[in-house]
Amino acid sequence: MEGLDTITYWYRSGRFIPGVLPLPAEHLASSKFIDALSDLILNSRLPVGLVSLGIHKLNDADRMDSCMEGLLRMRRLGVLIHLLQFSGANLQIQWIEKMEPEGIHIEMGQFRADGLPHRMTSLDDKFHTQIYASNITLVKDLENVMAIGAHHSYGGLMMPPVSRHQILHISDSRIAKAIFSLHPHKTQNGDK
Repeated sequence: MEGLDTITYWYRSGRFIPGVLPLPAEHLASSKFIDALSDLILNSRLPVGLVSLGIHKLNDADRMDSCMEGLLRMRRLGVLIHLLQFSGANLQIQWIEKMEPEGIHIEMGQFRADGLPHRMTSLDDKFHTQIYASNITLVKDLENVMAIGAHHSYGGLMMPPVSRHQILHISDSRIAKAIFSLHPHKTQNGDK
């Protein structure tokens, strides 16, 4: 509910910001849960493409098979699918090839000790999906992000997290005024 409320908040503010709702894979096996989630999404009256499910805890073949029906039902509603906690395991790769999710999220800290496995290089060539790299805190993480071919990256090295309140008031800050004075652009509301 909180995730849908946040997406609705931004949508009603005139900003079409998609949101990813994290969800353990085992919940998608329950038809009652899928019915309830479908009702929530339909009642939110959000446009197609603003709601994404971030599937995590997808580690074994049983979970992958049991959640397929629920994922297909969500897809029919226009919900986008993202795979969270991608580790490069063969089962996850097979699931990606079968399901073709819209996004793959990779936590880059898992490759600091042992380095980047060869099968993880150039993922953008292997999959037709957006690749998100998270937890970028070291320069080595940035090097791994470039080797993977991630489309988006975020973490403490890029920018510390900000709250909704901070985002709303950033236009009042001197930093924001300096940024916007250097690069004026129009928003969807026509404001500069």
